[in-house]
Amino acid sequence: MGAWPRPGLPGDPASAQAPCRSARGRRGPGRTCLFAQEIHLSKRHEEIVSQRLMLFQQMENKFGDQNKKKESQIQAAETAFKRNLSLLKDIEAAEKSLQTRIHLLLPPEVVSLETLYWASVEEYIPKWEQFLLGRAPYPIGVENQNEAENTIRNKPQQ
Repeated sequence: MGAWPRPGLPGDPASAQAPCRSARGRRGPGRTCLFAQEIHLSKRHEEIVSQRLMLFQQMENKFGDQNKKKESQIQAAETAFKRNLSLLKDIEAAEKSLQTRIHLLLPPEVVSLETLYWASVEEYIPKWEQFLLGRAPYPIGVENQNEAENTIRNKPQQ
């Protein structure tokens, strides 16, 4: 909105009227002058009230549009959540089915090794996770890594 005072409001030089003169030539408000000012102020009041009403209607329309958009987004999020949950259940069912088939075909020693492997992986995940995210140093000391490499190199020689 513009700067104060606004056109048409008291104190605005653009809307200032020439001083009224009475029929006898004296300065000061006469009845017709006061009546004209009253009419002018009444029209200006009507303009302001109608502009205010128009702005309120625009605000209500915008608020209604925002609410509709928000409701639509909420509905879309709920639909996506349900779809994702259904997909996750399907994936878990397929995984369980595949694991059951694999375990039926594998000898018990392999199943035991697999179980130990995954237990080991789960044990080391927290240590490696911080390293892979760049928040911690290499989880196994450099000395241990070098020792492991030396052991692997020396084993075939023996």
